[in-house]
Amino acid sequence: MADYDLIIRGGTVHDGLGGAPRQADVGIRDGVIAAIGTVTGTAGEEIDARGLVVTPGFVDVHTHYDGQTTWENRLAPSSGHGVTSVVMGNCGVGFAPCRPAERGILVKVMEGVEDVPEVVMTEGLPWNWETFPEYLDALAAREFDIDVAAQLPHSALRVYVMGQRAGEQEPPTAEDLAQMRQLTTEAIRAGALGVTTSRNLLHRTKAGELAPSLFSEEDELCALAEGLKDAGSGVFQIIPAPMGDAVSEFALMRRLAERSGRPLSYSLIQMPTGDDQAWRRSLAALSAAADDGLQMRAQVAPRPVGMFYGLELSFHPFAYHPSYKAIAHLPLAERVARMKDPALRAQLLWEQAEDTNPVNLKTVKAFQFSYSWGQEADYEPSLTDRIDKRAKAAGLSVEEFAYDMLLADEGRAIFYQPGANYRDGNLDAVREMLGHPQAVVGLADGGAHYGMICDASFPTYFLARWARDAEASQRIALPQAIAALTSEPAALAGLNDRGRLAVGLKADLNLIDFDRLKVHVPTVVHDLPAGGRRMRQLADGYVATIVSGQVTYRNGEPTGALPGRLVRGQRGVPALA
Repeated sequence: MADYDLIIRGGTVHDGLGGAPRQADVGIRDGVIAAIGTVTGTAGEEIDARGLVVTPGFVDVHTHYDGQTTWENRLAPSSGHGVTSVVMGNCGVGFAPCRPAERGILVKVMEGVEDVPEVVMTEGLPWNWETFPEYLDALAAREFDIDVAAQLPHSALRVYVMGQRAGEQEPPTAEDLAQMRQLTTEAIRAGALGVTTSRNLLHRTKAGELAPSLFSEEDELCALAEGLKDAGSGVFQIIPAPMGDAVSEFALMRRLAERSGRPLSYSLIQMPTGDDQAWRRSLAALSAAADDGLQMRAQVAPRPVGMFYGLELSFHPFAYHPSYKAIAHLPLAERVARMKDPALRAQLLWEQAEDTNPVNLKTVKAFQFSYSWGQEADYEPSLTDRIDKRAKAAGLSVEEFAYDMLLADEGRAIFYQPGANYRDGNLDAVREMLGHPQAVVGLADGGAHYGMICDASFPTYFLARWARDAEASQRIALPQAIAALTSEPAALAGLNDRGRLAVGLKADLNLIDFDRLKVHVPTVVHDLPAGGRRMRQLADGYVATIVSGQVTYRNGEPTGALPGRLVRGQRGVPALA
């Protein structure tokens, strides 16, 4: 019998804590790291890692795989970018708890907030649960290519407790608040890693109705915090009001952290308009909270928080024009053929966008701030190449200028709009946010925004852009960059059995050809339930990804291994480590 299941030979091993790398072997047995150093003995398989960077598997604390985990075993795109553990249920949206009569409400919320088509959820969700513990039981029966952990979403909880009143102006009763508190505690004790909510007024159904959590006042948020306190575990994740006053928003979050006695994480971005110093004021308040001993962390995106436009995607300049709506159901090739008709072209250029959801209209209008993408993923485009500026130089309206560009490549052309974090045409604000000691890389949103955002590639981009390609003055040292993707998010989520390479810890690893790391331009595939479409973004540089000691990806291709499981509750450091 072999001494190990797998030995990784001669790689440059990073511990995930920011320590200096060393040349070493890694021996794995029974899904756990059994030896690091000069490993003697035999193994069922050996991998030559000379010249490769060996890291812990990446931990992504901000995803939305709540639906995908119920109908799919591979959690792509995340699993193709070195991620070996994900935390879902963020932003207050999800599918449990839920009574049968209220399933449609949660589907419409997820469709609007996270851009998952209703038909995909109607076809894909098995709904073999009602309570949150039952949802976890359903996930525990499934197998994945990576580990998954869940959080309790506030909007679902509010609908479960208040029914139709959840989406109206009626405040919760004392009995409602008591039940929310009790159910939060129940969810944590069943294995949820925390509770999540949103105060972002952009979070609406497709028709424009506010997500249920947006009707909540502080007393209701405190009920959730007290539920965490009662359980003695869990993280409070919150999306603050992005256009709200940064100081008052942080003060509210601080009160919640004090009330719960538990860690709190929140989203932090540089807004494209309005107060340009809001993010700095938030960081200053975060530093003060840390000095006072509060466990508060800011989730920061490592690149622009933007979106894509195109005829294959959810938005483009004509998506809400009446004449386009009449052909939107047609296959892409037929739509392109129709749009080449001069009469339809003239009609579309004359019409205006019409929709009940102001967010949709605002999103379409923001196309003017996008850039045309070719064969390379350009997340830092020159302001001079922006569509509105090019149109003005050509003496055309944005719609006139973009019309034929949309039809390029048989209608598969895509445009990227770097909304937040790119206000001045650079990533200086991003670098400053990433450098804050209480910041965590997050906001990748894997499993959501199938037709407008593809940020699950954040880990690959982060390593290549900030640890390899950045100017020396802005570069993040590779050991620290790896820690930012591994031990730091793992600690935030309370998953202390992973995110580091040490004997006795979970054997989740990446073998990376660092010089070859690259993010590709997304392409559209139709592989969701009911033929739904989503963007797929591939990467170069991952020689192997290993989950619980099993190789799940080799050179970017899945092996078919499904060692990933539901993670119930926070994990301590194993005794052997």
